[in-house]
Amino acid sequence: MPLTSQCTTSNIAKNIRQIKALLGEFRTNSQQSVDGVKLLAVSKGQSSEKLLAAWHAGINCFGENYLQEALNKIDALSSINPEWHFIGPIQANKTNKIAEHFSWVHTVDRLRIATRLNRHRQGSSGPLNICIQVNIDRESSKSGVDPDSTHELANAIIDLPHLRLRGLMVLPAPKTSFASQQDTFRRTAELFQNLKNSSPRLQSLDTLSMGTTHDMLAAIAEGATIVRIGTGIFGPRQSL
Repeated sequence: MPLTSQCTTSNIAKNIRQIKALLGEFRTNSQQSVDGVKLLAVSKGQSSEKLLAAWHAGINCFGENYLQEALNKIDALSSINPEWHFIGPIQANKTNKIAEHFSWVHTVDRLRIATRLNRHRQGSSGPLNICIQVNIDRESSKSGVDPDSTHELANAIIDLPHLRLRGLMVLPAPKTSFASQQDTFRRTAELFQNLKNSSPRLQSLDTLSMGTTHDMLAAIAEGATIVRIGTGIFGPRQSL
């Protein structure tokens, strides 16, 4: 079932229904549960009106890449109070606002950033949920910790009292076939399981943030718990 690329407010609910139908087809064909998979709407470049339309259609989690754009939307949508996820590169001088305004951060790839988020989260209502971004395909152009260094970073973050390490996030190199997509996500799932098995302190990890509009089924097949969907919900991004 091809996903539509229409992005008018009136079509957002239709797009979300179509994604859920696609997941239902996948569940039927693969006999694999999708009940625990969270749809995270990637909302960078989208207006607050479109986010509100997605919320009315059953989406409660939004992922933002740019802090100032996100803060404007957080203020505009304060009355519905959705769950905000930061999914973009993190500058050290922005960690105070990220720690204050977001429930999740998916893109932690160095201890310095984790330490600053931990310090700025003090006094908030609860710990900040953290995913370690792993550069699973070791691309020089992308952020993320090297897979071989993931254990070291995880064991350092787990000691920070105002953070809750939840799992891993990956943004793999683009691949066209389902099999090649699945291979990358399988390697991520194996790294995740090895991480959990490496220490009793890490056995509570429960999150694999992986998969987008174009490869979410391969990601879910390998255990994704959060899929980050932008185009499939909102259509092509437009400048605000």
